Amino acid sequence: MRPSASADIPDITAIYANFVATTTATFELVAPDAAEMLRRRQAVLDHGLPFLVAELEGYIVGFCYASQFRPREGYRFTVEDSIYVRPDCIGHGVGKVLLAELIAQCQALGCHSMVACICGVNVSSVALHASLGFQQVGLLAEAGIKFGEWLRLLIMQRALE
Repeated sequence: MRPSASADIPDITAIYANFVATTTATFELVAPDAAEMLRRRQAVLDHGLPFLVAELEGYIVGFCYASQFRPREGYRFTVEDSIYVRPDCIGHGVGKVLLAELIAQCQALGCHSMVACICGVNVSSVALHASLGFQQVGLLAEAGIKFGEWLRLLIMQRALE
């Protein structure tokens, strides 16, 4: 586990592209290129928030970051997490290690709460978040559409103080 570097962008881009193409973990329909992923990473860092990677034997096996929950000043102590793990590493604890470290770093930064917006069919992400103290606080029916199917969005939250 370590802070991400610009040199990690090709691996980060590839991991995310798989999620865009094959899952409803993100409602994004077209995978962003490396330049866009670099811009997104920089936006996270510019807000003073963590963007982490999990590395195993020299390979990036996952990444996560915290972003502003909403742009208005009153939300400044609430962050939203995003976690993506290489497909062959899912189910081996990488996501839990990433999320636990992200929580710890956001606590150290003085964040008050963390929110996760999860597609309702992503039961593994719901279970991961629940295992680290998140509770479901909301549900949006038919919040997005992907692969021709309307999808619900679960909102989970955890206090960080």
